[in-house]
Amino acid sequence: MTAGQRAVLTAPGVVALQAFDLPQPAAGQALLRARRTLISPGTERAFFLDLPNTHVPFPLYPGYSFVGDVIACGESVDSLQVGDRVACTAHHASHALMNARDCHKVPAQLHDDRAAFFQLLAIAMQAVRKARIELGEAVLVLGAGVVGMLAMRLAQLSGGMPVLGVDVDARRLEIARQVGADAAIISTESLDDDVRRALDGQAPAVVIEATGMPQLVARAFQLAAAGGRVVLLGSTRGESDGVNFYRDVHKKGLRIIGGHESARPSHDNSPGYWTKRSEQALCLQLLAQERVDVSPLLSHRYGWRDFARAYDHLAEWDRNALGMLIEW
Repeated sequence: MTAGQRAVLTAPGVVALQAFDLPQPAAGQALLRARRTLISPGTERAFFLDLPNTHVPFPLYPGYSFVGDVIACGESVDSLQVGDRVACTAHHASHALMNARDCHKVPAQLHDDRAAFFQLLAIAMQAVRKARIELGEAVLVLGAGVVGMLAMRLAQLSGGMPVLGVDVDARRLEIARQVGADAAIISTESLDDDVRRALDGQAPAVVIEATGMPQLVARAFQLAAAGGRVVLLGSTRGESDGVNFYRDVHKKGLRIIGGHESARPSHDNSPGYWTKRSEQALCLQLLAQERVDVSPLLSHRYGWRDFARAYDHLAEWDRNALGMLIEW
């Protein structure tokens, strides 16, 4: 490969590979050669299909979970050297130019395939951390996608007991049990009763909405216990109708927490709010120490030349598709 290759969205539903000249790193920068990138199914599908609440002009360069090798460093880079294997939030591309301070060395024992999940784990982590789960509190996660299942596991690690996963798909719920759910519930009209049965008549102290479906926001408010917390982790694709804020929020004393990953402090950690860099570094350690097992979440892999086929698959919203790796 004499030049770089990157994925580009040129219009809604249109993806291509684009050649580009490899840049030279300036001071403080590192040039990386990709090993793996991971498709973020919910977010990337939303931007690909121009769903509500995306609003980004085309062309668009997608992707933000990158694992690769340092092949050149600019001046004043002392944290990295050529040959280091790193993880960062670069796009789907054969090469990436990044600020060295935004790259994390990947632990030696951590395989590329698992390391590529670091950023999706960090997205789930910041939302779970904001919930301030106390040991023994029941946690309900709506949605057994990749981020939802990672939120289940992190809720367990944070002391949630029990952690319940909800989805419409039985196969995904079986995977959720492997990854981080103490129990799994099929979403039906009787969900409220099913949840209370699972919790011996109680309601969950924390509800994490991880689907991004507008109609489930009101359901999350209704399911949470009085005085509980609802974390909106999924980026909601549209507006939620029929929310009775007096009955379901105001009178119950709920706390609603915006769980978008951009709502992090820029510099210093504080209780409930860590920086992106700190959480990404922690995620790599959790993966390396196998405290979070993402192997059941890897469902498909594609070579970089087949990127358009991977995105066609993404657009189908195949429920069997979870973690989709691109090999470079």
